[in-house]
Amino acid sequence: MTKTYLKTSFILALICACAAFILAELNGVTAPKIAAYEAQKTLSALEAVSNGQNIGDEEFVTDNGIVSAYYPLTTEGKTTGYLLKMGKSGYGGMVNLVASFDLNGLVTAAKVVSDSETPGLGKKSEEDWYMTKFIGTDPIPTKKSELSADDAAAISGASITFGAVSAALDAGSQFVKTKGAK
Repeated sequence: MTKTYLKTSFILALICACAAFILAELNGVTAPKIAAYEAQKTLSALEAVSNGQNIGDEEFVTDNGIVSAYYPLTTEGKTTGYLLKMGKSGYGGMVNLVASFDLNGLVTAAKVVSDSETPGLGKKSEEDWYMTKFIGTDPIPTKKSELSADDAAAISGASITFGAVSAALDAGSQFVKTKGAK
């Protein structure tokens, strides 16, 4: 009886070791491709919200919990705004977005890059129309009561996602306003 348990345990351990080795090798092959895809997705999002302006070099932010990096936006060599990478926790995890701001901290364009929000509700934030409620507003609407009736109805059922997006954009606006004051 003990020999049977030992034999079964050895076989199971061998199967687990083989599976772990195969998965490690598979990860080694796919990880660079996934990283390249994510980088291309972010670059496409940056270009989509740059409004045709030149995107400067990325600068990282270490003292802000929401804004992780920014790029100066220039036209004819003059800084006209900033493009920010931001992330805020939503209902299903981090909502990562990019947005461009003018020098006064007004949102000129925004796009969700990645999220794990609920399909049909929080995933609406990925659609282009969703960000229009934030474009050119000062202050950024951070509460449902600050929205028009149509916009409030559109986010119904996804208020946590709205809170994450609006808080990120508000933090980005404050960051740009501080940057412009220097």
